[in-house]
Amino acid sequence: MNFKTRLTAKILTMGGVVSIPTDTIQGLTCLPKCQQSIQKILRLKRRSPEKGIILLASDTDLLTSFVQDADLLEKIQPQRYPTTYLLKANNAVSSLITGKFDTVGVRITDDPLIVYLCKKCNSALLSTSANISGKQAVDSALKLNIDFQQQLDFILTQNKDNGQASRIINLHTGERLR
Repeated sequence: MNFKTRLTAKILTMGGVVSIPTDTIQGLTCLPKCQQSIQKILRLKRRSPEKGIILLASDTDLLTSFVQDADLLEKIQPQRYPTTYLLKANNAVSSLITGKFDTVGVRITDDPLIVYLCKKCNSALLSTSANISGKQAVDSALKLNIDFQQQLDFILTQNKDNGQASRIINLHTGERLR
């Protein structure tokens, strides 16, 4: 990986908030155990803490401490079409992650950047779209700096042709929510 990618991992491990291209769209990211960083993301996005935020991971082992039914994680594999699954959250998971729900959204991806960051940080990544709530997601560094008033710790952009949010499926009920 290049210098910017290594720097992104370092900033995340130090509790920073970064914008990265995910397997779907440009996202705002931090480590899920860093409450101050999660609060910063919510504040920057002007997002209600009731909505919850998903976790991205390169493998299920990084998600076992966040869910009640870790055995259900075995059903999740990277999908051709990115899919976020809702699972019952472990009681220790912050309400900043779950929002008003008793579930946590998780997505396994084989995206090389996410795999690298998860490995370097030894953690899943908290991820939400890089936009102010109710507005379209953005992917240029200039627009990100303008929208978030240069309060992100780092911005990593790549030319990707994704631009579409993942589908969301409740793994307990099979219900497709998006």
